[in-house]
Amino acid sequence: MAKRSVIPFGPQHPVLPEPIHLDLVLEDEVVVEAIPNIGFVHRGLEKLVETKDYKQYVYIAERVCGICSFGHGLGYCESIEHMMNIDVPRRAKYLRTLWMELSRIHSHLLWLGLLADALGFEALFMQSWRLREKVLDLFDMTTGGRIIFSVNQVGGVLKDIDPSMLKIIDQTLTDMEKELKPITRTFLEDRLVNSRLRGLGVLSKEQAYIAGACGPMLRASGVPYDSRETGYAAYSELNFGPIIAIEGDSYARVKVRLAEIMQSFEILHELISKIPQGEISVPVKGNPKGECFIRIEQPRGEAIYYTKGNGTKYLDRFRLRTPTTSNIPAMLDLLKGCQLGDVALLILTIDPCISCTER
Repeated sequence: MAKRSVIPFGPQHPVLPEPIHLDLVLEDEVVVEAIPNIGFVHRGLEKLVETKDYKQYVYIAERVCGICSFGHGLGYCESIEHMMNIDVPRRAKYLRTLWMELSRIHSHLLWLGLLADALGFEALFMQSWRLREKVLDLFDMTTGGRIIFSVNQVGGVLKDIDPSMLKIIDQTLTDMEKELKPITRTFLEDRLVNSRLRGLGVLSKEQAYIAGACGPMLRASGVPYDSRETGYAAYSELNFGPIIAIEGDSYARVKVRLAEIMQSFEILHELISKIPQGEISVPVKGNPKGECFIRIEQPRGEAIYYTKGNGTKYLDRFRLRTPTTSNIPAMLDLLKGCQLGDVALLILTIDPCISCTER
């Protein structure tokens, strides 16, 4: 009879970019159960709505996470704007959507590089992050920041993008599409990558649905759900659909994210060709009263923002449910029955963002 043992995994591990801690119950080298323990980077950010007014809090929301920063600012602003019945200008909606899709490309390329590093494929890691640098340069050019942008505000955005910048973005994206193709072929066709990913960590369509998975994790198991289809920002005016795969394994999750990068290129080209003229913000008067529940599609999956106002400049409550919060239960399912040596790789395939999860 196999002997059971419990070993700690994390919160520090050379493969993982974030401090997640699991107690792994093993039979020999096989994981039979994984028990999560979170809270290592809890910062109490939601509590700050009591001391920062609702306009100032946009900058706190952005700092929930670096990689997802723009999306958190967008989700928070959308929830306040819905509560206060603020009609955001169309140009501001297009600009928000443009920065959001650049964030998606940035996040997916970062994850692909980390995955390549976990596989020991350092050249592929460098190539993925080299492309990511081009996106960061576009952020720098249009917002003045590379990670934290501070361009969202309640009622619109703080900065505009002039036609010359839009032309540079359009051309840069066209060049990136060409450069991404050989990287995509390597991820999908290389023997080493295939041997490590195919058939590993299979999550069925039913399991994904029951566990409440979201984002690429959910769509890689064949569930065609994408929160962008709810039509927030300018998404209601764009042509796109959910990217799905049916295998449900680690390879499928790579395939979905690579396809989503290409889809984001197409969305950005469409945004640039259709962006309207006009104002980028409207004056905001008064204070929020009531409550609002908004969902947006972050790069890692669906994020939910809840705000409650009492008629003063300070909110009663801000609550954020992040994609990783939803994907951790599905990840625990994946770990059951896997080899100890595959644990780090399987955790990485959900693209964990623990700083978002713990706030």
